[in-house]
Amino acid sequence: MGIVDVVSEYCSLPRTRRHIKKRKQFQTVEMKVRIDCEGCERKVKKALDDMKGVSSVEVLAKQNKVTVTGYVDAAKVMRRVAYKTGKRVEPWPYVPYEMVAHPYAPGAYDKRAPAGYVRNVIGDPSAAPLARASSTETRYTAAFSDENPNACSIM
Repeated sequence: MGIVDVVSEYCSLPRTRRHIKKRKQFQTVEMKVRIDCEGCERKVKKALDDMKGVSSVEVLAKQNKVTVTGYVDAAKVMRRVAYKTGKRVEPWPYVPYEMVAHPYAPGAYDKRAPAGYVRNVIGDPSAAPLARASSTETRYTAAFSDENPNACSIM
């Protein structure tokens, strides 16, 4: 860009500014797609490799997880996979086990989750109250804690 282009950009009329597009952010999109065989894996990869802005596609068939990185929009990526493959696509609903305070609470524990993962109760407001400890639960567990010097020594 020359100096004339820079100056003309600042002095341009409003009608030319609407043609300026915002650049998409570099992001990672994780989604859950049921992958049964190598053919399904190839189909998902092929649908995403042709997409503009995609830097890399990683498919983990055992976890039914697809990770896409690049300058893309998450909704467009998910729509494209659903359209091209005919499969149901949803955002990746799991987080690592360590991120949840009570991973075996009814809202967080999911039998279908991959090993080391539980349902994301932080992002799901309907399940969040089930996975948080109430003040009375916290008080009772602290009474028998090893870190509490005034704890009950009955045990």
